[in-house]
Amino acid sequence: MNTLPERTTAEPALLIFDCDGVLVDSEILVCTAVAEELTKLGYPITPEDVVRRFAGRPEREILAEVKEDWGQPVPEAYFVHTKQRINAAFSTELQAIAGVAEMLAQLRLPRIVASSSAPAKLEQGLRFVGLYDLLAPHIVSTQMVRHGKPAPDVFVFAAGWMRVPVNQCLVIEDSEPGVRAARAAGMRVVGFTGGSHCGADHGERLLAAGAERVLRHMGELASAVPSAFGAAVSH
Repeated sequence: MNTLPERTTAEPALLIFDCDGVLVDSEILVCTAVAEELTKLGYPITPEDVVRRFAGRPEREILAEVKEDWGQPVPEAYFVHTKQRINAAFSTELQAIAGVAEMLAQLRLPRIVASSSAPAKLEQGLRFVGLYDLLAPHIVSTQMVRHGKPAPDVFVFAAGWMRVPVNQCLVIEDSEPGVRAARAAGMRVVGFTGGSHCGADHGERLLAAGAERVLRHMGELASAVPSAFGAAVSH
């Protein structure tokens, strides 16, 4: 039987951030567009169900599951209309998660973004909210690895990119697949529920998936991991 690695308590040498729902408040925009377009095509689903079933996973795996469940492939019109809606929403409604820019300015450890989103979408969102230059070039996508979250591939790849051992990495994640991926990689992981898509039980689900604690605001990261911000660690 497969078991998760033992939880490490080592102080981190690298912070790995998911993007959607952690750095940019995009999950609610994307999940709403996906739900409404699938529903129009005859696959009824709510934005809340999209969050629960699919948030944090790569699009190719989401649509493969829909195809299996629905009994037919998702038509080409879905891709066209959903991309148009997401692009429009990103250009008018997208915001950074509150406190992210301030947190990054204070962060003393190396950082990298590891996301299930495509590279172009990652850059688009981070540029629009003014975070791209604070994070580039250390931005990696599930498209660069074989398996998406909850497989550990993208987090292991990110650690290798930064040449940091996996047991010295701390992941900040808002999705259950992302939390499970970090734990499978042998990394510490903190859950985050500051995104607009997070319901009342979101934190409990992240803890159940393996997060060591849950943050409701990005400003709480400094007290959760003081060594990452140059503060002395209390014992």
